[in-house]
Amino acid sequence: MKKLLSLFGLGLYFVLILGLASVPTMMAADPSPIIGNWEGTLDPGAQPKKRIVVHIAAAQDGSLSGTIDYPDESASGAMITAINYKEPALHFESNSGQISYDGTMNKENSEIVGAWKQGASPLRLTLKKTP
Repeated sequence: MKKLLSLFGLGLYFVLILGLASVPTMMAADPSPIIGNWEGTLDPGAQPKKRIVVHIAAAQDGSLSGTIDYPDESASGAMITAINYKEPALHFESNSGQISYDGTMNKENSEIVGAWKQGASPLRLTLKKTP
């Protein structure tokens, strides 16, 4: 009987260990580092500087969406019509003003350096993640 209880205890031990080992795979995956609010300032030279705030969200299926705010112009909610993030590269477009942005995120996931295109000349734009 002692041998049977010992084998039962050993079996229960292995079941618990295997069950606990599978817990991390059942937990939700870490959210993409691109999700959040990003802020930067365009410097078009002769014209006034313009702050840009980009909001990026993810749906449950993982698809990305976003909007753009222009605080200095009291404009907000311009829809991002196309967005693609494949670490570390970000690309998005907005039909509002015929805008596109191509950037690369740093290793710390805190900054995206890229080119903002609106019209003929691309401008350098660094977006920094904000809380």
